[in-house]
Amino acid sequence: GRDPQRHRVLSMILQRVEQAEWLSNAYLAVDGIGGTGVLIDSNGVTEPLAERAEREGTTITHILLTHHHWDHVYGLKELRERFGGIPVLAHPQTAELLDDELVTGTIDHNDVIETGDLRIEAIHTPGHCADHLALRINDRLTPDALFKGTVGGTANPTATGLGDLKASIMDRIMELPNDTRIHPGHCEPSTIIEEWESNPFVRYWRGLDEPTSEPVTIGPPDAEERRDAELLLWGPDYDGGNKALIRFADDGTETITGGSQVKRS
Repeated sequence: GRDPQRHRVLSMILQRVEQAEWLSNAYLAVDGIGGTGVLIDSNGVTEPLAERAEREGTTITHILLTHHHWDHVYGLKELRERFGGIPVLAHPQTAELLDDELVTGTIDHNDVIETGDLRIEAIHTPGHCADHLALRINDRLTPDALFKGTVGGTANPTATGLGDLKASIMDRIMELPNDTRIHPGHCEPSTIIEEWESNPFVRYWRGLDEPTSEPVTIGPPDAEERRDAELLLWGPDYDGGNKALIRFADDGTETITGGSQVKRS
């Protein structure tokens, strides 16, 4: 089992909005009604967050980005202008990938921002993409590498690989206190201890569950040419589908891909 870790808990309010098509989340974190707050990511449907901040007289000091993927930065320019051109902070690689007008400053691993009673620590968690930051805001965490019952994929063009993703989750995210509340980039919240005990990918990496050994082929559903692979783990995904951990037959590399790419016998 995990030993609970003591930490100072600061009060805060966290509100989420979800984009219906991409299922991406954006957040408003404030230290209290009418206090100080930050916005995390922009998914094009942030009106309820902005309206609440304005209605309650919250001072929004920053917009923080977890990574550069489009479903997490859509509408960013308009959101920033709405709050008077406040700083937009992101990983240095995010700044390189996005327009200079969108990212005004950078944060990297272990950097801390303190604004009002919010303490925000940046945790670099590559794997799903090179520039991803999980943001630890007081006793909450906003990762896009780990979701309720599943993990980010590593088969997309911007991914840095399964080794990075595993290290990000097991050596960084899972080292946080048990009761840390996870508010991910997609889907519903959970806690560190919930994922430690029940997430099938975490359990597999802990050595608790044995891999399967099912021959499959990998590729788009309508592809004529597909790669032979071995299915090691078949798990859920945040969109109601599946994620698969597979090992390619031709070179032995392992990756996590969407279930729609997997043809099972």
